[in-house]
Amino acid sequence: MTDTQADTQADAQAGTEADTRLLVGSLSNDLLRVASLAQRGSTQAASRFLGEAQRWSRELQQRDVAEYVVKLARDISARQADDISMPSAERYLMYGVLLQNYALHRS
Repeated sequence: MTDTQADTQADAQAGTEADTRLLVGSLSNDLLRVASLAQRGSTQAASRFLGEAQRWSRELQQRDVAEYVVKLARDISARQADDISMPSAERYLMYGVLLQNYALHRS
């Protein structure tokens, strides 16, 4: 492999990793919004953000990420769009923090 090919491959890998971090961060932000809105009683808005989170989570399941992140993404995808309650809000808050930490501290 030439130096140019190696550089191109490294750039592609770095781009994919950056895309994955952005995806995880977007999912985290949407989950934190769902939790916040649910706790304030804004179920319609929370449901809308949960739909967005489910879209991100389906895409995340196809990425090369830690197994626990895939499990979180599967659980989010399996939820009903109207699953907005205090216990669910607490779960979404926890998931959001876990995903935020993954996005920020993944090596």
